[in-house]
Amino acid sequence: MERLEATSELQSRLSALSFSSFPGITAKQSDNRPLDRLPNTDLSQSCTQSKNQADMEETKADSGQHSEGNAAVPAELAAGEGGEENSAGSCPLSAEMKAAQMPPLTPPTTWTSAAVKELKAKLRTEDDSVVTVYRGDIMTVHVPTVPEAKKVCWEFATDGYDIGFGIYFDWTPVTSRSITVHISESSDDEDEEEELGGPVGNGDVEKGSKSQTNSNLAEIVPVYRQDSHTTVQGGSHDFPGEGTYLLKFDNSYSLWRNKTLYYRVYYSA
Repeated sequence: MERLEATSELQSRLSALSFSSFPGITAKQSDNRPLDRLPNTDLSQSCTQSKNQADMEETKADSGQHSEGNAAVPAELAAGEGGEENSAGSCPLSAEMKAAQMPPLTPPTTWTSAAVKELKAKLRTEDDSVVTVYRGDIMTVHVPTVPEAKKVCWEFATDGYDIGFGIYFDWTPVTSRSITVHISESSDDEDEEEELGGPVGNGDVEKGSKSQTNSNLAEIVPVYRQDSHTTVQGGSHDFPGEGTYLLKFDNSYSLWRNKTLYYRVYYSA
């Protein structure tokens, strides 16, 4: 009995005690809610999340710059298109376009004759119809078109040896109606034609010279060696339009022999 009474008294005393009886100790109720999951400590996932976030921010920044760039592109394109159009409008026609605009040339009518002596005898009585084309030289006869005629004609022969002959047409507008003769060494002739816009290359006279780069110059007959010492070489060509014929007597291939040339050039209606 005494023990029971002592135990009851002890319990009553303990129940009468509170946290306020002990200074420095405060009461705090316990949170009975379940604890949340611990935060993820996987370092690889956290790095991935950080990288993804950085990529998203970079994408946003690029999108902003791209939109600003697109706003400026139309103006730049418009300016560029206008500049190209202006430059194309003011650009002169190229050599290829000029050549494409030229009408095609018809081949000439040619003939030969055995009357070599008769032609030489006749031309000896005419002024400037007998000339010497020295070795290595080229003689070019410039024959402009005239409104009174419709075609140009030629005849020639030589003493003892052959000579190269070719015909070209220069589409440059005629400024003089005089027939002129130009004699030069082959090198001088090439240099002069380069200054005019391109050479009528001598090439191989045996095979015919067909090279020319002057955009206004068209080939009618390439330069070939003609047996003008045995037969008279003649021909004619209808005017293709306004321009100047270039009849070339070529002795550039000869290293030792000068050639005596009998020739005449005339118009025909």
